[in-house]
Amino acid sequence: MTDSLPALRHKHPLLPHTVAFWLLGGIQLLLLAAASAPSPLYPVYQARWGFSAAAVTVVFALYAIALLLALTVVGALSDHIGRRPVLAVSLLLEVGAMALFATAAGAGSLMLARTLQGLATGAATGAISAGLVDLQPEHRPHLGTLINSVSSCLGLASGALGAGLLVQYAPAPTTLVYILLGAVFAAALAVVALMPETAARRPGALTSLRPRMSVPHQVKPHFMAVLPGLVALWALNGFTLSLGPSLSAKVLHVHNHVIAGVVIALLTGMGAIGSLVLHPRKPRGAMTIGSLALATGTALTLIGVLAGVPAAYLLGTAIAGFGWGAALLGSFRTVGPPAAAEERAAVFAALYAVGYLAFSLPAVAAGVLSSRFGLQRTADGYAAVVILLSLTALALTTRQHRRTEP
Repeated sequence: MTDSLPALRHKHPLLPHTVAFWLLGGIQLLLLAAASAPSPLYPVYQARWGFSAAAVTVVFALYAIALLLALTVVGALSDHIGRRPVLAVSLLLEVGAMALFATAAGAGSLMLARTLQGLATGAATGAISAGLVDLQPEHRPHLGTLINSVSSCLGLASGALGAGLLVQYAPAPTTLVYILLGAVFAAALAVVALMPETAARRPGALTSLRPRMSVPHQVKPHFMAVLPGLVALWALNGFTLSLGPSLSAKVLHVHNHVIAGVVIALLTGMGAIGSLVLHPRKPRGAMTIGSLALATGTALTLIGVLAGVPAAYLLGTAIAGFGWGAALLGSFRTVGPPAAAEERAAVFAALYAVGYLAFSLPAVAAGVLSSRFGLQRTADGYAAVVILLSLTALALTTRQHRRTEP
């Protein structure tokens, strides 16, 4: 174990540390599954309430903006009051968000639900990321960042695919998925009460609520090196989860809610595989391969869109997804180790804050531009920017490695 809180590890939790570690990863997976679950439903909402593409991206982006707000305000709070209290409140908010989704009757309801969901996920993100590192086995010092990355990818994949299946084949498509998720979050809330606490209470809780975006001095060079790749991978993910279902229907010539979920699951599921395959490599190796795969896959996807070739579109999505997971893993493993234990939640919160800003704003811009220039031309320009950012990340990672080599 790499933390500095041995006394806390010997309190008397009802759950062993190993069990709590895997349960934290499961909660992270559930939160991201809930985040992607509405994506296959956006075409349903558009048909039912007359949404435009721009309106869809606004509803989508409210989640990320609220998440960003929560990260900047309470992202470091668990370093001061403990991981469990922050997680418990977050899960309560998530249950409320699922109830709002299940009873939504228009755009206003969806916006409120997405905002509450973003606040809940943002509040939980820093605590979960830090808790996974706190609880990881001593003989596997990088397992926490691996599970953080893999659970995020699998969560996005399972949420989109599961929702697509329920929307296409189950009754009450706009409510059932949220009822099921709400029940699971309620159960997770009970489990959190049994987990060990890994963060000592310390002064500064109120001060930590002051909104700020900063990382410790010793982490900044590493943070800046991964920044372009972080923006690229989350921007691609944001486009896929918002406008991706409409683009997939256009390219694949299939109007099926399951297909929309499959394409999202292909991107994020391959992300999980990328994280697992490249886990043994050093952070630089994961970032290098991830950036190359992200650029290559996005280029191939662009060819598929321009030429109307479904095979190229799907293969490119898979390759880009592999790069997405590898680069996400590399980002966490690059900025995590230089941070002290009491700084971890704040560092991970900053990492996620930048990611979710890239997750939301470019998607909104794409929604507005697609109304003027069309979805296909907007997707072409979007892909070009993702490729450029990925190659920039590759260059910066290489330069940072050369500077830090002995």
